[in-house]
Amino acid sequence: MDSSKINKIYQEIILALSNKKSLTSFDLEKIKRIASKKYLISLPKNSELLSVYHELVHRKVIPPRSALARLLVTRRVRSLSGVTVISVLTKPYPCPGNCLYCPDQKGVPRSYLRNEPAVMRAIDNNYDPYLQTINRIKALKRLGHPVDKLELIVIGGTWSSLPKKYQTSFIHQCFQAANMKKSKSLEEAQRINTKSPHRIIGLTVETRPDYITQKDIIRMRRLGVTKIELGVQCLNEEILSFNRRGHGLKAIIDATRLLKDAGFKIGYHLMLNLPGANIAQEKKDALKIFQEDDFRPDFLKIYPTAIVAEAPLYQLWKEGKYKPYQRKELIDLIKFVKKNTPDYCRIQRVIRDIPSESVPVGPVRTTNLREIILQQLKEEGTPCRCIRCREIKDQDIDFKPILFREDYASGKGLDIFLTFENKDKTHLLALLRLRIPSYAFTHKTHFIPHLEGAALIREVHTYGQHLNLGSQSTVSPQHRGLGKKLIEEAEIIIKREYHSQIRKIAIIAGIGTREYYQHLGYQLEGTYMVKNLFQTKNT
Repeated sequence: MDSSKINKIYQEIILALSNKKSLTSFDLEKIKRIASKKYLISLPKNSELLSVYHELVHRKVIPPRSALARLLVTRRVRSLSGVTVISVLTKPYPCPGNCLYCPDQKGVPRSYLRNEPAVMRAIDNNYDPYLQTINRIKALKRLGHPVDKLELIVIGGTWSSLPKKYQTSFIHQCFQAANMKKSKSLEEAQRINTKSPHRIIGLTVETRPDYITQKDIIRMRRLGVTKIELGVQCLNEEILSFNRRGHGLKAIIDATRLLKDAGFKIGYHLMLNLPGANIAQEKKDALKIFQEDDFRPDFLKIYPTAIVAEAPLYQLWKEGKYKPYQRKELIDLIKFVKKNTPDYCRIQRVIRDIPSESVPVGPVRTTNLREIILQQLKEEGTPCRCIRCREIKDQDIDFKPILFREDYASGKGLDIFLTFENKDKTHLLALLRLRIPSYAFTHKTHFIPHLEGAALIREVHTYGQHLNLGSQSTVSPQHRGLGKKLIEEAEIIIKREYHSQIRKIAIIAGIGTREYYQHLGYQLEGTYMVKNLFQTKNT
């Protein structure tokens, strides 16, 4: 059947859906099956129907209907946290580490495998950052996801060890792709992105704790980085040493303090079942992460150790010198971590996205581990309290948001966690991370001059279905002023409680959010958006 006839059938499906008073996934699948049987065609893909929907709206054949558009979005979870995430991979460079568990596959960055989805996309694009970014934007747009607010995640190992010229070129090309416009320099690309149709509102890189220095932090800020994923792996000195990690706890503690004092959001990579580890010790370390002031990350990625042929660990396993946990042991351990994760942390992963054919043995072959764990926690009546498990997603907002505050010490400073939630704190709408840096308590000079005498807003985020800039929806908390209210509350807290120590607030704003903060009275100073809270009197 030719494409014009297929298009007419798809139009018929969209018209049938648009005429229904209420829409459900059941309605969609039923109408698709009827059309498939009637016209003897394959079951239509949602992405194909979405294109026809937009065509009919553009031609004014049907009025826009957000519920129908949302129903047709493929893998909706990708934009249910308020932004659309794009991952790009750096090309293979020598790694400064030599860890037991880390695979080293030719033609792929250290610790990655060529059959991982993100790696396959990077290889298809010859590791070109421009092509990776622009092709990912186009693919997500075809699937129905908004692409005006992007969180760019750069993966590929230890970012800080890469050549500095390559770092700048890589990020510059990502911004050019988002802008869909060439520019002479990274700085020019960043200026363009503040008004781009595809704004990079957050930029994440991954690195080692022992590579975090004051100089490197300042450089990452110039690149536009707002979040760091640290390869912490575990909080046990002996296990770190046995696995040839190359650093100990001091590097993790120092990196956490420096990064938080510079306003970065911090995620820890936590590897369970490392050689030398045991269940009792892992539980103790899991508690240490959030009970001790030296740590307390904002995000957590749990990576159970995978036995892959390309890693030195594989030989230890073959020789019987390493034995992975049983499936139930690993599930119970991850459940323990989730049960003891506080409200202010978001567990982003509980397993790495490695295809099971690359893992010959062990519970890591169970790729749907997260779903199994969440179901068990629900049945046990102990749901996870992490941010991801409490996000509003696409649920109806049938309650008045309540403001909550939680203070906790971290990295010799103080973090203040503000949220809008329902009264039971089961549905999270928006959050803000405010920090009183360690320098405010030690009276030392901040290593970033623009942050001298400043409190830091490290994150402002409104959850729910990602809405395009300027739009609103009855089922999404976005664009209702919740972020603005949280910022106003942060300013009130500083004026009321820290006026003797703090004179201004600095926001580690993503490049694409600078315009938003300008409307709230913040001005660009160095690489931060800054607002003086107290007028200086003339003498």
